[in-house]
Amino acid sequence: MSEGASVIIKVDYTEKLLDFGIKFGKFCFFSYNRENLLGSCALVEGMTLQGKVWKFGDNIDTDLIIAARYLNTSDASELAKYVMEDADPEFVSKMSVGDIIVAGENFGCGSSREHAPIALKAAGVSAIIAPTFARIFYRNAFNMGLPIFELEEAVEINEGDTVRVDMDAGEVINVSQAKTYKFAPIPEFMQELVDAGGLIEFAKKEIAMKKELEQKAK
Repeated sequence: MSEGASVIIKVDYTEKLLDFGIKFGKFCFFSYNRENLLGSCALVEGMTLQGKVWKFGDNIDTDLIIAARYLNTSDASELAKYVMEDADPEFVSKMSVGDIIVAGENFGCGSSREHAPIALKAAGVSAIIAPTFARIFYRNAFNMGLPIFELEEAVEINEGDTVRVDMDAGEVINVSQAKTYKFAPIPEFMQELVDAGGLIEFAKKEIAMKKELEQKAK
């Protein structure tokens, strides 16, 4: 566990660690920043995420999440170094693995590029909470295995608060303010993508299961 990781939960995990993948229950995810390109680990237990809040406003578009000048690469660790740079130039240096972004309306608007959720996830952002998300970003985030939550009361959460997301209960708990909110339900298939670590890992599992069933049928 790296210093400064905002989620410190003891978990027995024996499965393979997946780079850039969140696995609930037995896995951790790695993030990359300017100082530590080897990655660091934040733990999640059960279906719960917890982290320090970084607050952004309405209409944070994909150019603010990852500027077009950095799109000459699809290397997640490289993109992570510049995430949110045009919205807050010090964001990457200030945040810790497992931190949570809370934003205003229409987060992720703009282009359909998948670099935006890739960069956020690779930087170690464990979740994003906002009243609404741009629809393409919403789907791309789940495809990349980045948990996002629609919460009308997101405006009540302040920067620096500690927030816990209980996915089993469908709740966002503001630990700092002792307030609990219900977030909009996540479609079952979208939740399966997050649980699997993204669309690619989900597809791998589906293919493996199909092959296993075919072999049993022989």
